[in-house]
Amino acid sequence: QSAFRNIELFARNFSLLIFDEAHHLPAEKFKLIATKMPSPFRMGLSATAVREDGKHEEIFPLIGGIIFQRSPSDLSKEGYLAPFIIRRIRVELSNEDMKKYDELKKIYLNFSKGRTFNEVLDAARKGEINAIKALKIRSQMQQIIQKSNSKIEKVIEIARNELSKGSKIIIFTQYRDQAEEIANRLNAYLIHGGIEEKKRLETLYRFKNSPSGILVITTVGDEGLDIPDVNVGIFVSGTGSRRQFVQRLGRLLRPMPGKTSILYEIVASRTSEEAQSKKRRSGI
Repeated sequence: QSAFRNIELFARNFSLLIFDEAHHLPAEKFKLIATKMPSPFRMGLSATAVREDGKHEEIFPLIGGIIFQRSPSDLSKEGYLAPFIIRRIRVELSNEDMKKYDELKKIYLNFSKGRTFNEVLDAARKGEINAIKALKIRSQMQQIIQKSNSKIEKVIEIARNELSKGSKIIIFTQYRDQAEEIANRLNAYLIHGGIEEKKRLETLYRFKNSPSGILVITTVGDEGLDIPDVNVGIFVSGTGSRRQFVQRLGRLLRPMPGKTSILYEIVASRTSEEAQSKKRRSGI
């Protein structure tokens, strides 16, 4: 933000420009930094350069192409990241939730007319009524999956089991109300965007200085969270984004002697989440 505000000053002084978290560069303000700075030497750093919306294509003309790449598995084998295990845990939706999901799926397929999700999204952006309706139905389907009681009960079970072993745990969720429910049931630390920054920092400080415990966090923790001794993650709800999955996995991978991390991914069987899980784990 400060670079954007002071671009005229900075533009005259620096020949090397480094973009951390370079996948954010397509945002208008950040793109302006790259276009206004005449710096001939440029480097972008990102755990996940490819964006699901295809906008990574806008990055390369601004800072160049990918010249070096390593997967988390490669970096773990080479000792730069902690060894890790990903465990996919399947749960069944309740009969009532499954019935609602199947009914909504039929309606979605009718409105989407056989198109891929990205095609439906593009059509909705152009104002097509059927595509807009399809997206609304899909959102309802996702809510049923992500907020199912089956998922929450499995999360509680896993978290309590890991806590009994002395683990330090982060639970990742997409939704504030779900985060609050899980934190209340587990008597856990809680961070989400609705909590004032001062309190979030205090909570983070207490969790960092606890030998074990549970932190429930929403998307505000997807980047920039550094707690080296966390060794267990539970992925409750999220998107199909590989970037988000890698970022959340990365919260567990600060290397420490004798540390092996586990990421539990809770997936609703017989739903679109199975395909999402496969997509977001590709190349890891």
